[in-house]
Amino acid sequence: MSLKHSYTLISPFYDAALTAATRAQRARSLAGLPSTPARVLLSGVGTGLDLPLLPRQHSYTGIDLTHAMLRRAMPRAARLDFSCVQGDAQCLPFADRSFDHVILHLILAVLPNPFACLKETARVLVPGGSVLIFDKFLQAGQWAPLRRLVNPVVRRVATRLDVVFEELLDKTPQLVMESDQPALAAGWFRLIRLKRV
Repeated sequence: MSLKHSYTLISPFYDAALTAATRAQRARSLAGLPSTPARVLLSGVGTGLDLPLLPRQHSYTGIDLTHAMLRRAMPRAARLDFSCVQGDAQCLPFADRSFDHVILHLILAVLPNPFACLKETARVLVPGGSVLIFDKFLQAGQWAPLRRLVNPVVRRVATRLDVVFEELLDKTPQLVMESDQPALAAGWFRLIRLKRV
């Protein structure tokens, strides 16, 4: 089953599963956006759970692989300067240095190639721009046998359980770590802020 097909099927249930569990951590991450107006990309915007939490002064673009997700996101963006694009976060349809900031919430551990997503994120960011990440990652060197055991099945339906963020960052020298904080599930979920050099 393709990722696009999976997320088209689960879009009606996505909100119920994630809204309450992740709202506070999403808000913590989004507090990292600056006060001065900027161009912000929400890569993998999904059903738009971040949109009600965003400050109004910025210009936002949301991209998602499925029309079903974007259709559910649009009503949540009514108070924002927001446009949406159906496309792939692993191959962004935007010019170099198109955005001042990029939000990657619960997307890197979903994609078949999270490195491609991070590389594309760096490409579309201006120097000095930031990346706000909220997602689940294995720690470098962590064994996590149960997660690794079920990963081949779970990744076909919804998400990966084997992504090590440090491995992605090592391959993306244009991005440097500014902060890394535990968020949920004893640090399995993390709030990460990167800077484009």
